[in-house]
Amino acid sequence: MASLLEIRKKIKSVKQTRKITKAMQLVSASKMKVFQKKAVSCRSYAWDLLSVLKRHIPNQKRSLFLEQRESGKTLFVQYSSDKGLCGALNTKLSKALFTSRKWTETPADQRLLITIGKKAMDFARYNEIPLKHHFNGLNEQMTTLDALDFIKPIVDLWISGDVKEILMIAPHYQSTLVFYPLVKTFLPFSDEMISRHLNIEEESTHENIYSPTNTHMYYEPSEERIIEVLFTQVIQLLFIQSFFELKAAEYSSRMIAMQNATDNADDIIRKLTLTYNKARQARITQELSEISGAMAAM
Repeated sequence: MASLLEIRKKIKSVKQTRKITKAMQLVSASKMKVFQKKAVSCRSYAWDLLSVLKRHIPNQKRSLFLEQRESGKTLFVQYSSDKGLCGALNTKLSKALFTSRKWTETPADQRLLITIGKKAMDFARYNEIPLKHHFNGLNEQMTTLDALDFIKPIVDLWISGDVKEILMIAPHYQSTLVFYPLVKTFLPFSDEMISRHLNIEEESTHENIYSPTNTHMYYEPSEERIIEVLFTQVIQLLFIQSFFELKAAEYSSRMIAMQNATDNADDIIRKLTLTYNKARQARITQELSEISGAMAAM
């Protein structure tokens, strides 16, 4: 039997660990609700902007963001968390990228990778995958203005003509227990690309309030200028939307992982307490036997 002091120390250590996992579970649950609201509201706004953009794409054949290029490299933008303890989220994102058809069918010298988050950067460096850029420690309260610092290197590669396609790998947040990685086209814009964004899942489809037959609309200073600004806003919004969905999925995954850890700690405490009680009872029984034996000998 293990000594009573040793078992008490184990019970105390597990209880302290349980306090930490329980606190992390509550914090993750609180932050998850915040980012869940941001992700859903940002997604709805993005769908509305994409609906407007889809209406005007047939009239915009000269925009730089609509170019269908035959030559150039393929840029992959992978999202991940900066911290661990969030279940298999980062593993699923990495697997979705490196097992995707786009990645496997693209020659190694024609691939560019930009990582957003420390875990994706660590995975790429461990597997000796060259990185074009990497961004860590993004502010969770990111605004559209803050996002420009991270969007600019991505858009600059497109403007320079070095890449023919930009793909984004990010989680799609559906509920607290359901989120899955998606490989989405970021640029160029097209009817097919916008339709995929608007119809990621069946319940995401909603009535389009922008009727394509509505011609009673005036643009100031011009329709071309407004559509070009709209292109920029959609690019920024898609980046921020993916970031908010990443954070919602991250905190959901961390909350579930910490809840499982807390439950496991409770099980360990119960087992250790049972072992402690058995050892204590065995010790008492041994002492009583020794006293009885001594009394009989006397």
